[in-house]
Amino acid sequence: MTPIDPNEVADSAVLACIVEGRSDDAFSVLGPHFRDRTRHVTAFDPGATAMAAVVAGKAHPLAPVADYPGLFHGKVPGTQPYLLRASRDGEEWLVEDAYRFGPVLGELDEYLLGEGTHHQLWHALGAHVMTHEDARGTHFAVWAPNARRVSLIGDFNAWDGRRHVMRRRGATGVWEIFMPDLGEGTVYKYEILGADGGLYQKADPVGFGAQHPPATASVVRDISGYGWSDGDWMGRRAQVQRTDRPISIYEVHLGSWRRKDGGRPISYREAAVELVDYAKEMGFTHIELLPISEYPFDGSWGYQPVGMFAPTIRFGPPHEFRDLVDAAHRAGLGVILDWVPGHFPSDPHGLVRFDGTALYEHADPREGFHQDWNTLIYNYGRREVMNYLTANALYWLREYHVDGLRVDAVASMLYRDYSRPEGQWVPNSDGGRENYEAIAMLQQMNRLTYGEEPGIMTVAEESTSYPRVSRPVHEGGLGFGFKWNMGWMNDTLDYIRRDPVHRSHHHHQMTFGLHYAFSENFILPISHDEVVHGKGSMLGKMPGDEWQKFANLRAYYGFMWGHPGKKLLFMGQEFAQSAEWNHDAQIDWACIGNPLHRGMQLLVRDLNAIYAATPALYAKDCDANGFQWVEANDAAHSVFAWIRRGHPGDPEVVVVCNFTPVERTGWRMGFPQPGLWREVLNTDAEIYGGAGRGNLGRIAAQPGESHGQPAHAELVLPPLATLIFIKDDRTTDQQPPA
Repeated sequence: MTPIDPNEVADSAVLACIVEGRSDDAFSVLGPHFRDRTRHVTAFDPGATAMAAVVAGKAHPLAPVADYPGLFHGKVPGTQPYLLRASRDGEEWLVEDAYRFGPVLGELDEYLLGEGTHHQLWHALGAHVMTHEDARGTHFAVWAPNARRVSLIGDFNAWDGRRHVMRRRGATGVWEIFMPDLGEGTVYKYEILGADGGLYQKADPVGFGAQHPPATASVVRDISGYGWSDGDWMGRRAQVQRTDRPISIYEVHLGSWRRKDGGRPISYREAAVELVDYAKEMGFTHIELLPISEYPFDGSWGYQPVGMFAPTIRFGPPHEFRDLVDAAHRAGLGVILDWVPGHFPSDPHGLVRFDGTALYEHADPREGFHQDWNTLIYNYGRREVMNYLTANALYWLREYHVDGLRVDAVASMLYRDYSRPEGQWVPNSDGGRENYEAIAMLQQMNRLTYGEEPGIMTVAEESTSYPRVSRPVHEGGLGFGFKWNMGWMNDTLDYIRRDPVHRSHHHHQMTFGLHYAFSENFILPISHDEVVHGKGSMLGKMPGDEWQKFANLRAYYGFMWGHPGKKLLFMGQEFAQSAEWNHDAQIDWACIGNPLHRGMQLLVRDLNAIYAATPALYAKDCDANGFQWVEANDAAHSVFAWIRRGHPGDPEVVVVCNFTPVERTGWRMGFPQPGLWREVLNTDAEIYGGAGRGNLGRIAAQPGESHGQPAHAELVLPPLATLIFIKDDRTTDQQPPA
């Protein structure tokens, strides 16, 4: 067919940009355009030597454009949809023309995107399987405001960025294209001609799926249409997750909780049965998952995410992650996700210099580079970045029915000088160290999530004394529901790892936490961070021989469950795994065959059961009126005792700890009331691996002051043990329950 004069199509410079992959406005030339009421079609396929538009089965040849290989142009009568039939060397292919479709994003989307207030950002950006203008396909949209050109690439176009240049949407910086015939499972990236002239291939920042690492492309996942069956849980969640309810969290790294078939990690669907059943049997109220947002490096455990909107494919596709959440809810368990808005890795397919500029991160390394982790810090002061993060938090809560987010490394976000020497950080506008922009982002995240998803919980891993972390934003707080009590964890672990002969000199480490225990809504965490990087296992931290190690740890867990604050235990520590956690292997399930390890597992199960059944142990976890010391100063004997109280009418609880390897008999201890007290827990019980020393299941407190209390009892304190007593309203001559 005779080539057509380029001037009949467009300016030669414009055509050159299209052919060379430099155009930022391909839609102005390609696709159908009407002139004098006649439809003209221009198409570009660098692999074709001939092309025709096919309407209702009839072919209308398009002429090649002279001097511009791959460009074709011609008249196509009518207004009916057409297909493009291309050929080369006797081979033909028939495709839809992506350039015949109009925009998908509406004016409201544009307005909210530009303003940085699109709370459902994932509805506008990312890849959405849909029907548009009577065609089934996928809509792609990405924010890259400084890009010279953005193209969609994949197997469908031989990863050629010249073929599907996207449509720029005005001042929003968003680019979009509807691709007919593409759907679930399509592998894609964005090719970006950056502001710096560089060419980048990027995964989708709002993609719902990704290839299995080390492959780095995004994958189209249709996340619509899941049939949830957790209505009962969702209806009562707001009551279950209050500060006056029992919350005991089982922290899990899915990749190493349990392995299958010679070493592969458990899948979401397998975890929906095995993990859920186990956590339920053990009496935990929540499962907390280390980050599952897609991440490239296994050794980061998920804490260096690239795909913030994509559940990692390591364990299955998005709907199967929903299967896990749904199963947990049907079993009465909440699901918390670790969420990482503090930094992101510098992998080239990720957010780093996304459009050839420091778009998501700060350009100045004093603000934008994490020296500890060699990662990049979000530019929280940019409204679109704040929108990206806050909407992402809401996304997990809404689309996956997640019940809470535990926000990682909050301290690193709050302070501009975090882990930085003098001169290597930029002060705030008032010359101080607080990161006002990060604080504003966290506050907005908490306002948004609590406001739009009732009953959820957010938790801060915050290791400093920053004030009012778990207080509402309108009261000047950060707005979190809970905060990890890192000070309590550090002090008590330092105490318990010491030989008992030295503990008297560190007695205050076990009591100091009560000076601030009610300043925040605290969770007491024994997390993964305590059993990695040479820190050993919890059992390995304990002093003494084998018997003493297990006894110390049992006593410590009893202390923890009796102490004010919600509970968190990392997997493997519930049965006292001997070895340090290894993310490349499953936890040491085999050790449960040892009675001492099995006894520890039974202890944690029973601690959870007693905790959940005893309002005095949880109802005022965050209220100073629920706690009173009985004995806080007996450093010489390393004995501690306290009272826990719930709401009026709830039976009181007395907790007594002996952190020496010496049995003490006839030990006079004050009690808040005379009468029968049941010994509901003794960590030295034989079933837990102890020697069975104790008080035969009950004690009778007699009138008579001791330790500032109106009653007292003579106790047997087993060595290295914690005892929990609950007031029994029956008279002392009645038998306690079996």
